[in-house]
Amino acid sequence: MTKTAFITGATSGIGEATAYEFAKQGIKLILCGRRLHRLTTIKEALERLTDVHILNFDVSNKEAVKTAIASLPTDFKHIDILINNAGNAHGLDPIHNGDTEDWDAMMDINVKGLLYVSKAIIPQMTARKSGHIINIGSSAGKEVYPKGNVYCASKHAVLAITEGMRVDLNSYGIKVGAVNPGMVETEFSKVRFKGAEAADKVYTGFKALEAKDVAEVIYFAVSRPPHVNIADVLMFCTAQANSVTVNKSL
Repeated sequence: MTKTAFITGATSGIGEATAYEFAKQGIKLILCGRRLHRLTTIKEALERLTDVHILNFDVSNKEAVKTAIASLPTDFKHIDILINNAGNAHGLDPIHNGDTEDWDAMMDINVKGLLYVSKAIIPQMTARKSGHIINIGSSAGKEVYPKGNVYCASKHAVLAITEGMRVDLNSYGIKVGAVNPGMVETEFSKVRFKGAEAADKVYTGFKALEAKDVAEVIYFAVSRPPHVNIADVLMFCTAQANSVTVNKSL
């Protein structure tokens, strides 16, 4: 039976790359994001490969999440795979100079948004006693680095939630895992470093991960046999050893 995947943050970066990877494998797609024009463009590109439905909403808006998921047509209501990818990073300020609006944005989307979407979808998985959830974390959820404070906190929360989900959903046979990339050169980076020029400087001198690299690992995880669950993946580009050690001569 053809599986259906629900992907948040599908308008760019890892979410978009995952949509393309899943479409190549014939997985039906529900693509979610805040930019309707991007969703429409991606839908048109992928419909030659698989069935695609788009939902235009903000994961940090609890009521919008409920309304959007309740609106799914019959052919897309059965969700087998949930990819909680929507996330953001704002600012690189030390904690005492941090912008509280940046803090709110990161916690609202990275943590609360993941919870709102999961809460709306998990009940159907527990009812069927099947399903697979992949939460997209970050190496920032494994270690804290200078000026990473609240972003790192949000991604530590993603890992804690993932582990809690895996325990609570174990008796239902639902797989839960996290994929945690290090440095990935995407639009996400331009937001974090507040401009393309600043982001480009960060990635100069070495080959960072690309979104498609992460998407391939996500597909590997969801394509394992029923008895195999990839619980946690930390992935770096070859040049990166940890959050602060990057060989810029590669």
